[in-house]
Amino acid sequence: MKQVLFIRYRKSDQIDAGGEQGTNTNYAILCQIFGTENVIVYNIHETQPSKPRLLLKSASIVSNFLKGYYYGLNPRKVRQITTLAKKYAYVFIDRSIFGVIAESLKKEHYTGKIVTFFHNVESVYFEAKIGKNKPWCPLIVNCVTQNDQKACDYSDIIIALNERDQTEIIKRYNRKPDYLSPVVFKDKYNQAEYPAEETRNVPVCLFLGTYFPMNVRGILWFIREVLPCVNIKLQIVGKGMKNILSEIKDYPQIEVYSDVPDLQPYIESADFMLFPIFDGSGMKVKTCEALMYGKNIIGTTEAFEGYDLDLNLTGACCNTKEEFIVFLNKCSTEKRNRFNAYTRTVFLDEYSEKNRAMIFNRIFNDANN
Repeated sequence: MKQVLFIRYRKSDQIDAGGEQGTNTNYAILCQIFGTENVIVYNIHETQPSKPRLLLKSASIVSNFLKGYYYGLNPRKVRQITTLAKKYAYVFIDRSIFGVIAESLKKEHYTGKIVTFFHNVESVYFEAKIGKNKPWCPLIVNCVTQNDQKACDYSDIIIALNERDQTEIIKRYNRKPDYLSPVVFKDKYNQAEYPAEETRNVPVCLFLGTYFPMNVRGILWFIREVLPCVNIKLQIVGKGMKNILSEIKDYPQIEVYSDVPDLQPYIESADFMLFPIFDGSGMKVKTCEALMYGKNIIGTTEAFEGYDLDLNLTGACCNTKEEFIVFLNKCSTEKRNRFNAYTRTVFLDEYSEKNRAMIFNRIFNDANN
């Protein structure tokens, strides 16, 4: 059996947000295909050195960063990976932000196949994450752009999530992804019986997301522009979301649950999932998770990007203050089932883990022929 060296980023806090959940799915599927014993993981950790050590290493860190080493990567680790890779038939690089690894492998005449998975177009993602008005934005975007380009130039196979990312990759890096594989989620909600309750007169709308610039911008816009005009209860659940408490203290209809150990009770009890997200790249993992639980979803075009859905059956696509207000006020008077059989069925048919497994099986069968 051929073996795979799986290169992944691992946060020091070990908490898996959307990107890490995608990474975990890729690893699980490779283990299904090759066997767990044949998928060897190389974790790239981003650790924060103490201040004295940081001062001593700052020149080296800046120099490496300008050469494209980011997210804990450095020349020593790349050399380790390049040497280690000689034992493996495949190197699966789980983020295009590690394109310098693909470059090193090719320059050292690695004879196996290099597969790079684009969770986003990183240059687009970081522009949105940081904000173009920040003075350090061009420096970081230059670093991630180098890596995206090297991933395209030196990988044998690249995988992207959707057609939007494919178009951006072609435009920016002159390489068409070899395969598209949309966001999927491991099914954790296979119930003998699904909830039968109707939505409430005062609907509970749940925003799910970590304390992250794109999430914060979206939900604060909603709170300021839409919430005063609708009769709903808003719940905000996600890692670090206690940090917005000072900005929402004048809104008694909001509840914030930060760093909860289990999201399922909050998702199950919500009448609607609410995703006012306006920027980003790739696909939103939270949308896939909401589909898995069979939820009614109210989101922007960005929240639904890459998903093939009948949005009238899903819930609603709202992009303006007025659209959100009209639909949410209708939700207060027109009840529907809290469990949405349509979104659950779409998840099972299109966005469960088995769908990516079929695509990955095809990728590696093609690679062997």
